[in-house]
Amino acid sequence: MNETLENIRDKVASGGSAKYHEKNSEKGKMFVRERLEQLFDDDLNMEDAFFANCMDGSLPADGVVTGIGKINGEKVCVMANDSTVKAGSWGARTVEKIIRIQETAMKLELPMLYLVDSAGARITDQVEMFPNRRGAGRIFHNQIKLSGRVPQVCLLFGPSAAGGAYIPAFCDIVVMVDGNASMYLGSPRMAEKVIGEKVSLEEMGGANMHCSVSGCGDVLAKDEPEAIAYARNYLSYFPANFRNASKRKEPLNPATVEKTISEIIPENQNAPFDMYDLIERLIDEGSFCEIKKKFAPEIITGLSRIDGRTVGIIANQPRAKGGVLFPDSADKSAKFMQLCDAFNIPLLFLVDIPGFMIGTKVERAGIIRHGAKMLSAMSEATVPKISVIVRKAYGAGLYAMAGPAFEPDACLALPSAQIAVMGPEAAVNAVYANKIAELDEADRPAFIKAKHEEYKENIDIYRLASELVVDEIVQPDRLRDELSLRFEAYESKNITFTERKHGVYPV
Repeated sequence: MNETLENIRDKVASGGSAKYHEKNSEKGKMFVRERLEQLFDDDLNMEDAFFANCMDGSLPADGVVTGIGKINGEKVCVMANDSTVKAGSWGARTVEKIIRIQETAMKLELPMLYLVDSAGARITDQVEMFPNRRGAGRIFHNQIKLSGRVPQVCLLFGPSAAGGAYIPAFCDIVVMVDGNASMYLGSPRMAEKVIGEKVSLEEMGGANMHCSVSGCGDVLAKDEPEAIAYARNYLSYFPANFRNASKRKEPLNPATVEKTISEIIPENQNAPFDMYDLIERLIDEGSFCEIKKKFAPEIITGLSRIDGRTVGIIANQPRAKGGVLFPDSADKSAKFMQLCDAFNIPLLFLVDIPGFMIGTKVERAGIIRHGAKMLSAMSEATVPKISVIVRKAYGAGLYAMAGPAFEPDACLALPSAQIAVMGPEAAVNAVYANKIAELDEADRPAFIKAKHEEYKENIDIYRLASELVVDEIVQPDRLRDELSLRFEAYESKNITFTERKHGVYPV
């Protein structure tokens, strides 16, 4: 090799053939090193194994960039596929590079980012990269080791095929670029060949499908710059690892809005309102970073700041299916609570829930099992937890949303809140159905109304406060101040949930 070091560096840094760059550009895809320039504060500070496979001119860096850079002034580790090099496929050195940067993240306890754009394994290299102790399986083994130890973020710019689809699966969050990102175990061509199913790539594993139907994707980005900006913002809410807490930011007032909290919450327990309006009035302006917005919208999950402190929010959404919990919303909540608890982020539950869904369809889908996952994650979280009964908390919905029995640090309620096994209408029907049927039709409305009022008196929030069910009844427009005060007070919380090896989870 008679070329100068600079010439070799330039060739490696330029990636694959110009035709592949042009093809990617037509799809709105950036070159891997352009992505890294946008992602990091000052480009990639330190790159490892730059010369991997440099003796083969067709495999610059062996199709993957690995190294350490800074995002928001904090160090992170990264692996990024180069789709201009054999479609970002994995060879033996590709796998070794990914494993080594994961091991670096583990040793330094730094966040690990995966910029994925890969067609999967090179079949020609399978003996060298697939089955052995430092083969592709080791990547996923390392991800499982890193889980909950450091934040793991996947930005999916293109395909993540076959076994490679487990890279996003084991990350804390997956951001998918609409139109280009996909993940699947078997391609449409393989599905047609093996099981006779004809299906498009979007139907099989496209970004919109995964972000709205399967739940394997968390955020649908319109383009690559939006995906990169989301990742930078997302990491600003997290510490580098589980040993630390998130840094407090400069406090900001909530957004200026016309209506107060009192004005946006209807007195009628069954009238829908938009929970986002309440969230906006409680958090620092512009600080809501939502996760899984398109998936199971009956529950809202996202990171926020209250008086500069990072807080994870789980909130029922009355505008979507009445805020009732389904199997998907239970799973969504469980994953988010585990994420926050792993990295010492306090949890705020905004409760307006009629309960879990009932009926044959959800029972066959295993709603009891899915609900148990949600309860387990909520119960095991040892970070500060505050539940706020905004309007209603009925049945097991109270339990799932950090009700008093699950040791929240505080259970607060607004003056109009109700806590009960079921709502007045359902309760009166359950208890008095036979009596109502016996009455003359003209007498039924008065009887039912009287029983409704009697039931409401029985579950009056002041009575529940007198029985120590709730810790404080808060005027709606004082709620933000109350939350700020309490999250500050609970900052020193330090408990162990229980002594054991691990639970047996209702997966």
